[in-house]
Amino acid sequence: MLFLLYVCVYQQKASALLTNYPKMNMNKKILFFFFTCCSYFLNAQYTNVINSNRPGFSESPYSVGTNIYQIETGFFYNSSKIVRTFTIPKSFGYNIVFRTSFFNERLEFNTNLTLQKDKVAFKNVFTSDYSISGLSGLSFGAKYLIFQQEYEDKSKEIRSWKRRHAFDWKRAIPSVAVYLGINTNLVNDIYKLEGLTPKFGVLLQNNLSKKLNIITNIFYDNIGSSYSEMSYIITGTYAYNEKWSTFLEHKGSYNKYQTNNNFGTGIAYLSSRHFQIDASTRLNFNGKTTEFYTGFGFSFRLDRHVPAFDLLDEKGNIIVEDKPVSTKKKTFFGRLLDFFKFKKKNKDKENTFGRKKPVRKRIKATTTKKNSKKKKGGFFSFLKRKKKDDTKNEN
Repeated sequence: MLFLLYVCVYQQKASALLTNYPKMNMNKKILFFFFTCCSYFLNAQYTNVINSNRPGFSESPYSVGTNIYQIETGFFYNSSKIVRTFTIPKSFGYNIVFRTSFFNERLEFNTNLTLQKDKVAFKNVFTSDYSISGLSGLSFGAKYLIFQQEYEDKSKEIRSWKRRHAFDWKRAIPSVAVYLGINTNLVNDIYKLEGLTPKFGVLLQNNLSKKLNIITNIFYDNIGSSYSEMSYIITGTYAYNEKWSTFLEHKGSYNKYQTNNNFGTGIAYLSSRHFQIDASTRLNFNGKTTEFYTGFGFSFRLDRHVPAFDLLDEKGNIIVEDKPVSTKKKTFFGRLLDFFKFKKKNKDKENTFGRKKPVRKRIKATTTKKNSKKKKGGFFSFLKRKKKDDTKNEN
């Protein structure tokens, strides 16, 4: 049902795109519509297993987790069948993405760098070409998870078989994150723009089941420049088992100069909890030009994550430790802040366990009459008793 709803929504977009390309033959139209529909088929905050965005181009809304240092890298090769004037028919490069999180589980910082060698061709009477190497992209960005969807664990449902196997409609509501980045101008001359350009995006993810996940990205790139671009990416990942997974992806990008439709697929193998190997292949339709792309890479991470926890007593209540009072003399403003914090601290202590703090009462020790008589008098009474005993002995 959810798949049919998706097809209806994106069918309008597909038909609109097809009408803009009357010269496209019927085979390409069918292939375009097929991949658009099939692309509706990665895994979040800190996970016990590495969570990589490779080999797809989309980005998950979830962060890698605090004190995680993750690298996603690989090589790629891109070639075009048709050579036009001032085009790049062949490219070979290396891409690396560094991801980490410091302050918050929902916040992630990343750096994306691409180094490649391009063959630039310009068509004239002699059809000449030349090669150029260097950076083709260097960007910095951050994303923040605004909303995280929680799902029910139906494996514990034993009373109803129907409820246990029914689809959880909460999974139709995606987790949402926002992305903000900046593209630097430290690149080759053929990739330079007017200057620094910002990039904004919305990241969505639906976990339709434990094995099937959908990621949807919408980006507005190179904002404020003559090459500003709108793009969207839809990626579906299916896990065969704990080690192997595959994906289908569709990416569309639009600017005033050209329109690209990219379709890709690939596989990933989880070698260990912190290491993943991947391979992918793609086809890019750019007007009359068809480009072929293939890539191979891996992802690994350094796990220094320390999960937060609370100390509980035997009854399951949170133990609140009393902080030692500082003996240093505070200034006037420090004492003034403590005065306003005093009432708030007392309220928190009263409501910590949902009940009032028990009052301790001192109980006086009770003694017998014989013991009390012996203790009265002290040292002088001892001397008097000794004199009495001496007189009795003399008599």
